[in-house]
Amino acid sequence: MPLSDHAPLALAQALIRCPSVTPEEGGALSFLADRLVGAGFSVERPIFSQDGTPDIENLYARLGTTSPVLVFAGHTDVVPPGDDASWAHGPFSGAVADGYLYGRGAVDMKGGIACMLAAVLAFLAERGPDFGGSLVFLITGDEEGPAVNGTVKLLDWARARGERFDHCLLGEPTNPDALGEMIKIGRRGSLTGRITVQGRQGHVAYPHRAENPIPGLLRLASALIAEPLDGGTAHFDASNLEFTTIDVGNPATNVIPASAKAVFNVRFNDDWTAETLGAEIRRRLEAAAGDTVRFDLALQPSNAPAFLTQPDAFVDLVAEAIQAETGRRPALSTTGGTSDARFIKDACPVIEFGLVGQTMHEVDERVAVADLERLTAIYGRVVERYFSA
Repeated sequence: MPLSDHAPLALAQALIRCPSVTPEEGGALSFLADRLVGAGFSVERPIFSQDGTPDIENLYARLGTTSPVLVFAGHTDVVPPGDDASWAHGPFSGAVADGYLYGRGAVDMKGGIACMLAAVLAFLAERGPDFGGSLVFLITGDEEGPAVNGTVKLLDWARARGERFDHCLLGEPTNPDALGEMIKIGRRGSLTGRITVQGRQGHVAYPHRAENPIPGLLRLASALIAEPLDGGTAHFDASNLEFTTIDVGNPATNVIPASAKAVFNVRFNDDWTAETLGAEIRRRLEAAAGDTVRFDLALQPSNAPAFLTQPDAFVDLVAEAIQAETGRRPALSTTGGTSDARFIKDACPVIEFGLVGQTMHEVDERVAVADLERLTAIYGRVVERYFSA
């Protein structure tokens, strides 16, 4: 195989050209499996199912039988591209223009997977298969979807087989503006709730015969945001509760509605669990409702707890590799949304570092070709230092 086929740009182009919009595999896992088998990995591609969700194919690859075990994790599924005609270059073309690689997944996160693969292939070409440990690729096709038949089940599958891991590097795009700015050492939790206030429908001209639920809903909503949930913690910003919709669904202008609803989402820090946060939300609502507002609170089950990987030697190793290649000492952050790290943290310490995320999920998603080369060099330093240590 020509050496150029192992370059991060060529690998990223090949992955982007696989139309793997969730839940479609699109050829992306097949491409990875071919390259990994060629490098000596044992590769398996389990498919997981659950009622009401699409079947998802995943990839598990391992080289080595001894510790330490370093895992590279990520996802090959991508969000839909939208209107293809809006793209300067086809969303699955893998086109290069003006120093940028274009395509859906260029940043989130086929580009990151290409850099992981390129770094590992280069490492093995130099060191061979007896490098003093094990390398694992844990790749799902369900990160952008429901996330029920992907990483969480792949980890359970691996655990049932007796697989154990020491550390994981997840290649999600973590940098706001420039490569090397930020490592994610944790993530905030996520909790969604729905408030329904019950009233009694009636004519607006006869309000004494009705019970308008809207003022009660506004009172409850105000009570939830009147006081901060907390002031933040050592590694986390303050938790924030945001209302995402308020609905009455009343087409008439002269009818008092029978009910009013609101939906909120909380991104919470390690002061809380989903259970303690839910209890606090209910306490605030009940205090505001008193004996006059009739309401129901429904909290969605949450699979996104707040978690933190304590800064340690592995975090330092990755940070030093980043600084050596970029000249930047990355900030250790817990900002942003959720990721599959919330599942991996139950298997081993996990941190996230990848490309610049400015264009992820956008039309004309793109990555600087130079950043692909730099990220490959960073991952290469991580692998070399990890097994040298």
